Amino acid sequence: MALYLLVFVVCLLIFGGMVGLLLLSSTPRFRTDPERLLTLFDQALESRVDESEWNAIMGYPIRHDDYLDGVRRRAQRLMDEHGNHGRAARGKPLLDEKGHDELEALRAHLARRQALRERQRSVK
Repeated sequence: MALYLLVFVVCLLIFGGMVGLLLLSSTPRFRTDPERLLTLFDQALESRVDESEWNAIMGYPIRHDDYLDGVRRRAQRLMDEHGNHGRAARGKPLLDEKGHDELEALRAHLARRQALRERQRSVK
């Protein structure tokens, strides 16, 4: 009977400790910033990005900034309309010519907005 109680208490402590750790730990969050999007767009324009990295960043919603989420959705739409899955693995650009031009425009717009925000921060 003592062995049974000892095993029961040890198991209870292990399970209780695991539940406590799970309750105290939080889910990791990935926060996409404008610089990360600009870097990704640069890599895509230079055909240096792999499709899995593109899909990982473009597939994750940006909840802290509605404007950035709109840019992300537009870039994702560009991939759906002008991209061909598996092109980067074959050494080809991620997007076709029209998609490449639209991504350049989207990147330039985001860069101008970011420069304006930095200028406004430095004035304050």
